[in-house]
Amino acid sequence: MRSLHTAPLVAAVLLAATLAANDTYAQGAPQAITERRTDVVQLASGYRASKLTGADVYNRNKDTIGTLDDLIVSPSGDRSTYAILSVGGFLGIGKHLVAVPFNDLQINNRRIVLPEATKKSLEALPEFKYAD
Repeated sequence: MRSLHTAPLVAAVLLAATLAANDTYAQGAPQAITERRTDVVQLASGYRASKLTGADVYNRNKDTIGTLDDLIVSPSGDRSTYAILSVGGFLGIGKHLVAVPFNDLQINNRRIVLPEATKKSLEALPEFKYAD
């Protein structure tokens, strides 16, 4: 009877000894954090994606050519950012989503400009669809 009560204790001690002897890491791999200084004052004056979403996008002629639907960071190694624009449609019906490089946009006082674009040129781009 006495050995039945000590079996769980022995198992726990063996498990603890095994874990202590091995190098264990969070999520199975060693973690390295590279320290990099950021000018937080300058960064704080930037534009938050949540504040830009839903904003109208204009061209050089001040024509409304679409709406900023989202920002997506590419999963590729370069981590490029793309603006997902909603163009065409009426009241959300028939809208066409397109992806344009974020660097092509000009943002000044929360006004978003894609200088050379037109509604027609954006509607001619391949349609973007969110992955499920």
